[in-house]
Amino acid sequence: MIVLAGTIGAGKTSLTGMIAEHLGTKAFYESVDDNQVLPLFYKDPKKYAFLLQIYFLNKRFDAIKEAFANDNDVLDRSIFEDSLLFKLNADLGRATQTEYDVYNDLLSNMMEELPFETHQKAPDLLIHIQVSFDTMLKRIQKRGRPFEQIDADPSLYKYYEQLNTRYAKWYDQYNESPKMQIDGDRLNFVEDEDARQEVLSMIDSKLRELHA
Repeated sequence: MIVLAGTIGAGKTSLTGMIAEHLGTKAFYESVDDNQVLPLFYKDPKKYAFLLQIYFLNKRFDAIKEAFANDNDVLDRSIFEDSLLFKLNADLGRATQTEYDVYNDLLSNMMEELPFETHQKAPDLLIHIQVSFDTMLKRIQKRGRPFEQIDADPSLYKYYEQLNTRYAKWYDQYNESPKMQIDGDRLNFVEDEDARQEVLSMIDSKLRELHA
């Protein structure tokens, strides 16, 4: 199983589809456009942060179990990122420390419940797409989801800035599986065919290195 990681607007969804098509496997996407909780969270983060995190955890867990049924399925978000996202919400006052602790306990218990004889506990490869803060903001604006726009909620600027900074530290500390990093600023694989082929070649090389 291959999982993608990266901040909002990094290109995880696009690259997930490209990898799955390249390998002839199935792509699993984070529930965003059909997520009824996400718009509520952006309207009232303090009220809905915990509910949103539980929603994502439930959906992510379902995807992990289904993805392990085949070889080389690709998920556009790692479950190991969820704690980072929720910790940021807690630090910004959008969730309480108690909610954060309860969430982490639940996550730990759910991971323990994955039967080891059927499912491994971590992906075979994590691919992190690193983008600058400026690139992140431009892509959020370009994709045009109203509830994500800073113009509608200036407080999102600080949230996005902190999120981008923390992702870099998170990747450095990640040790659950083999990993690799893609420079999303240099390699605009969404719009540039040459960049797309270079990224897919990098991934192929990493998989060969891992004998996957």
